[in-house]
Amino acid sequence: MLFGGPLLVASCTRPGAVDWRTASRAPTNILPAAAAHDEAVVAVLAARAWGWRGAFAVHTWVVMKPKGATRYDRYEVVGWGVQQGVRAVRQNMRPPDAPWAGNQPTIVHMVQGDAAEQAIPEIEAAIARYPYPESYVIWPGPNSNTFIAYLIRQVPELAMEMPAHAVGKDWIANGVPFAAATSRTGVQLSLFGVLGLTVALAEGIEVNLLGLVVGIDPMDLAIKLPGIGRIGWR
Repeated sequence: MLFGGPLLVASCTRPGAVDWRTASRAPTNILPAAAAHDEAVVAVLAARAWGWRGAFAVHTWVVMKPKGATRYDRYEVVGWGVQQGVRAVRQNMRPPDAPWAGNQPTIVHMVQGDAAEQAIPEIEAAIARYPYPESYVIWPGPNSNTFIAYLIRQVPELAMEMPAHAVGKDWIANGVPFAAATSRTGVQLSLFGVLGLTVALAEGIEVNLLGLVVGIDPMDLAIKLPGIGRIGWR
């Protein structure tokens, strides 16, 4: 059951995956055009991870634009170069809504207007105090999804349900076993991202086994499967 979803995703992926070094980094224009949109914007985006990892997980990042600004800033955690001393937290590696290793992004959550304007300095402060700025571990974490989950927990305006297949989201910073769910509608128990349970109104019930999530969301008549994510009405 844990690996059936990833195997299905892998079998449906076309052979000869795009090389990340030559994959397109052109904007996809799914975000409001910065120059034409005066309001502040904060958004969390996700795209399938690179290579075999994409069968299991998505990569998430955050972008933000203060009121009146004509460009977005993009923040994410990346593993490339970390072993050579490069910081894991990166800023503006590529356009804010560019594909990730050739995989098209989607907007998971977006905040605009006054709420976004208030959230931006809080996000910047949370980025500065992220506990693992120079670390990246593919599994179980801390990784790119750990970073975004940390920011969400630190900034009330960002409260949201993370994708079920954002492997690493359940790694709670500093080894704390209990935390609020990222939606702030329930609670989460996690043992270093390997074994855990989330019970919340937004997430429903999620069981984390080996970093992979199986769950049910009665509010949305949805189920959550490893590698596939949410299947349901929403």
